[in-house]
This record gives sequence, structure tokens and C-alpha cells, in this order.
Amino acid sequence: MSASLITLRRQLRQQRRSVCTYTQRQAQYRVCTQLFKNPHFSHSQHIGVYLHAFGEVYTRHIILECFRRKKSVYLPMICSMNQHLVWVKISKQQYLNRRFAMHRLGMQQAMQSRGRMVKCLDLVIMPLLACDHMGTRLGMGGGFYDKTLSRAPQKPYRLGLAHDFQLLEQALTRQEWDQPLDALLTPQHFLKFQR
Repeated sequence: MSASLITLRRQLRQQRRSVCTYTQRQAQYRVCTQLFKNPHFSHSQHIGVYLHAFGEVYTRHIILECFRRKKSVYLPMICSMNQHLVWVKISKQQYLNRRFAMHRLGMQQAMQSRGRMVKCLDLVIMPLLACDHMGTRLGMGGGFYDKTLSRAPQKPYRLGLAHDFQLLEQALTRQEWDQPLDALLTPQHFLKFQR
């Protein structure tokens, strides 16, 4: 990994963590306003979504709207055997009661030990550190989403969720293992990409 990429990741992590609660709530509201009208969201029944933990755009309203619309909600869980993500279905009660386990990397995940493969999902809403105008996603560096999505090239629809400052004007270098997004949603932008 280049020194410039390490520096960029560090800067974006710090900037994302420093977003205040008011700005987070505004971002969540604006993102949800766009997302709930989006046909990919409306037509998807099985939706994978992250629990925000490191300054990502809040996902609480998205998860609650999925339950309201009778959609199935799945959370990512890191499989210790191969470092891929599996997707664990959760109930509304489980979500509201915060019945989750803390992963050693600092995020919460469902406590069940078995999950579904990503190809079973219609839509996956993904966190990121940065994205460029070609749909190249820069993650936290673990490669969990890239490894997982490389096994399901056609499905699901890949939607990145980000703050506006995470949309970069400069192009990111796309490695052969990087899995591009289908679209990026920020409080001010909705961008579609050719995958």
C-alpha cells in the first residue's frame, strides 16, 4: 500500500469520526429522503446494511424503514475462517433491543454464528472511506466487502453510503481485487456507475 493511500485513509477516518451528531442526523435525513424513493430500494426485499460505528452515515432510519415496509434486514458478520462476510437476518425486536456482539475490530454484529451468502441479497448498503466518480470504493483496509462481493459478481446491487466529503474528485487507483459500486448516495448526490 502506498504512503499516499495510507495518509488518505488516516485523514478520512479522522474526518469521518469528527462529524458531529447534528450533522450526522442531517446527513441521515437527506440520504433517507433520496433512498426511500429509489427503485432499487423499493423493489429489494432482502437488504444488507451496516450498523454505523466509526462515523459512517447513520443507518437507523434505513433499518427501521425496511422493517416498516416488511423487508428482510441482514447485517454483515465477519466469518473467522475465511475473512469473508456472511449476512445474518435480524428481527425488529433484536434491533431495537440492541442484541449484538462486539467484534474485536470495534463494530457490533449479530450474535448468530450462521449467515447467508451475499448473492442471496437484492441490495447491499455499504460503508466506505472514499469513492471516486468511477465507482471505485476505498474501504477501511480489511478487504472484507471486496473478498465477499468477488464471489457474487452479478448480485446484489451495491450502494455506497457516504458523507459528501467522501466523494473524491481525484480518481482512486483500482486494484484487480477491488469491487466497484453500482451507485453512491450522499446527502447531496446520487451517482450511478457502470460496473
